[in-house]
Amino acid sequence: MLAKLENWSAKGHFDSLGLGLAGLCLIHCLASAVIITLLASAGGILLHPAVHEIGILFALLFGGLALISGFYRHGFILPLAIGSVGLGMMLGALTLPHGGGEILYTIMGLAVLALGHDLNYRAMH
Repeated sequence: MLAKLENWSAKGHFDSLGLGLAGLCLIHCLASAVIITLLASAGGILLHPAVHEIGILFALLFGGLALISGFYRHGFILPLAIGSVGLGMMLGALTLPHGGGEILYTIMGLAVLALGHDLNYRAMH
């Protein structure tokens, strides 16, 4: 199974998955802001802490797998460092109260994480 994970990682699938998840998270953040503005009751479901906690677990899992395995494959620390900063920003956003600051901080973290995934992908190909 480890060999299959390494093969999947070598082909850049974890980075692609990470970028896709970052895009979904971005859509979630923006949609939450719009829905909260339009429908206060529906916003409560999207802003439930479990949604964010599960989301960050996926980001840490796939981001960690992609960035760490990429580092071992190509040896460049920059994608891992940048991606880690993005993950840290997203984790930090979980400590903020819901609202504009939390959304902005999460989106900035997503952008930094996506940059790390992009650099990682380019370094492997």
